[in-house]
Amino acid sequence: MGQFFSKITEFRTELAAWFQCHGRTLPWRVTSDPYPILVSELMLQQTQVATVIRYYHRWLERFPTLHDLAEADGSEVLLAWQGLGYYNRARNLHKCAKIIVFERNEKFPSAVDELLRLPGIGRYTAGAIASFAFDQPAPIVDTNIERVLTRILDLQEPVDQTDVGRVLWDFASKYVQSTRPRLLNSALMELGATICLPRKPLCVICPVRSFCAAKDPESLPKKRGRQRIEKKIENHFLALKEGRILLEQSLGKRWHGLWTLPSLAQDNGDFPFLSLSYPITRYVVRLNVFLSEPPATVGLGQVWHRLELLDSVPMPSPHRRAVRLAAGRIGLSAAHGER
Repeated sequence: MGQFFSKITEFRTELAAWFQCHGRTLPWRVTSDPYPILVSELMLQQTQVATVIRYYHRWLERFPTLHDLAEADGSEVLLAWQGLGYYNRARNLHKCAKIIVFERNEKFPSAVDELLRLPGIGRYTAGAIASFAFDQPAPIVDTNIERVLTRILDLQEPVDQTDVGRVLWDFASKYVQSTRPRLLNSALMELGATICLPRKPLCVICPVRSFCAAKDPESLPKKRGRQRIEKKIENHFLALKEGRILLEQSLGKRWHGLWTLPSLAQDNGDFPFLSLSYPITRYVVRLNVFLSEPPATVGLGQVWHRLELLDSVPMPSPHRRAVRLAAGRIGLSAAHGER
């Protein structure tokens, strides 16, 4: 790596020039306001750019300022986030807004060490906000940059080893120590997103191909054993009464505060009325829904919701999809309680 640093100025120049000509115009790249940049960075955690864009615009229409978000009700925040998944990101974003508005008198932190004190803000996100919003020379290493640097340096050791991670962050730190750190970090990230792809990288048109030491780029980065995908089954019931549906508010970590179909401790041996699958982290979950007569009494945290008002109720996407499928199968008259 020491040999590479003798050429790092040239590397920066070539990459920045390419980005200025070919970089995508993304909505969070045309602002230096830290609030929308914070929103974009939390949304982009584990979500593709194409998906985030429409949610980003919708979010800023609903909460145009940090103050608007800080004063919002938690259910409003979850409803606006609905469909993006990983709802803890929305809760952390809401907490960040409250801390900055009510505890810091709306003064947004600009230093990495201050940003790291905010909920849900890790090393990458802190560096991204510091560089993109405040043009600070803060290093960032996300999945795209990790792939680029691993190939440029031809690192053959697994990137999920501590010492390799240290090498990548050290490189990223030295790379960004120059003028226009916002531009430099954007260019490095864009290279990984559009040229240095995980499969079939576009090496022929790579603007910094001459700096790359990788003999087999597609084989990098290497990782130790990947986590095995596990299957889970979750059983819930659907009960309708007089145009209303019974839902319960989740207290668990995954969907805390969202409304779901009531859970079943175990199914009764019958075939479910409907089933659907969805991925979550390292699991593929099979959601089974059983039809049920309205219970005589509702359980703790359970409430009857009017069907025509469900769009205003924050629900995880799999459960909302299950309700819509069930309503379609039962028919409109049954969905309104005429069973």
